[in-house]
Amino acid sequence: MSVTRDDIINAIKTVYDPEIPVNIWDLGLVYNIDIQETEIVITMTFTSPTCPMMEELMLQLKDAVQNVSGGVPVRVELVWDPPWDLSRMSDVARLELDLTEQGW
Repeated sequence: MSVTRDDIINAIKTVYDPEIPVNIWDLGLVYNIDIQETEIVITMTFTSPTCPMMEELMLQLKDAVQNVSGGVPVRVELVWDPPWDLSRMSDVARLELDLTEQGW
């Protein structure tokens, strides 16, 4: 398989939450990337189980990774444990959203 973890992360970074100007990777919504010979499994969560864009964002994520997968099928798994919290966000996301350590 020629796809790398960096290729997948770069693809994930093209998917943005429509309400927040930060991609889902930097928001910390992606928990794991499992690259196997027969499939790529992305484990992710959301900030809330009532997110109205959940299905759309999962489809965008799957499509973005599929575009760099070299034909290997992509599966997106949604998990709620461990729950998402602000500590999962990258420094880039915190700066973009003005969430310095004093602010959260």
